[in-house]
Amino acid sequence: MGEFDLIERFFKRPAQLAQLAQPYLDVALGIGDDCALLQLGPNEQLAVSTDLLIEGRHFFANVNPRSLGHKSLAVNLSDLAAMGAKPLGFTLALSLPSIEENWLTEFSKGLFDLANLSRCPLVGGDTTAGPLSIGITIMGKVGKGQALKRSGALLGDDIYISGALGWARLGLQFLQNQLKHPLSEADQKQCIKALEWPQARLALGSALCQYASAALDLSDGLSGDLLHILKASQLGAVLFEDQLVASLGTLDYWQHLTVQEKAQWALAGGDDYELCFTAPSKHRHALEQLSQQNPQWGRLHRIGCTTANQRCAQLSADPLRLMYLPEPR
Repeated sequence: MGEFDLIERFFKRPAQLAQLAQPYLDVALGIGDDCALLQLGPNEQLAVSTDLLIEGRHFFANVNPRSLGHKSLAVNLSDLAAMGAKPLGFTLALSLPSIEENWLTEFSKGLFDLANLSRCPLVGGDTTAGPLSIGITIMGKVGKGQALKRSGALLGDDIYISGALGWARLGLQFLQNQLKHPLSEADQKQCIKALEWPQARLALGSALCQYASAALDLSDGLSGDLLHILKASQLGAVLFEDQLVASLGTLDYWQHLTVQEKAQWALAGGDDYELCFTAPSKHRHALEQLSQQNPQWGRLHRIGCTTANQRCAQLSADPLRLMYLPEPR
């Protein structure tokens, strides 16, 4: 049973029970998106997300503790970015097998450097003895009706991703000695940085509130994550193979792969923490300008468009399948 099946079966409340709770909890959006949304007042909503990182499952035992502190907060900030929310603060639950002052100094340095940069203070938490695990709950705010939900995509919308895909996966497979081709020293540095020091696209997420119809952050790979938008919005998609290849950016390693292999690599990455979003085609020029004016966000790649379900081929286990075609000229 996968993560999302588990949540759906055991923790997502039936609609009739959720409606009973609504008057008491002021829940504008519950389980199933990057963040929950709670009504703060007539014009503002609180965005809340929780993430748990466990040694051996989500990070190596010998990982640089400063980069681990950074990544622990970055992956949560990325959930806020996907909703277009601005950070307010976070709590930290930390389980430690022992107290190692040097490790904690470096971990907290990475954590607080990013917290200060993002204007997102630590406001509470808990510590206990046990296997090394890091749990963060993050809170942000967004205007009522402005949050980017997975369910907002419309038929015929363009599909975009920010930045470059596949670099974190390359870094992970290099560290695990699983690559079929050599990775240059320059590529090694960039890919390990992408894996261990992800950048949450907070400014981009906020800017997209006036253009995008739906969004999420890419943590589990484009092919799986995009399906969350498509299922929530009851749509299919066509992706452009040449644009998938372009989304990989420029690394020497890609020269070893065929066009089809490159496209599959872009689809099956993980830990990218880029934004995937949909937007009406009328915003293409504005989004191109936004991309050119903010090179620090990485290029915005228009990788496809949404379609009606019946135009998508069926895949045995999945109600939706992505079709890969050349981009029409």
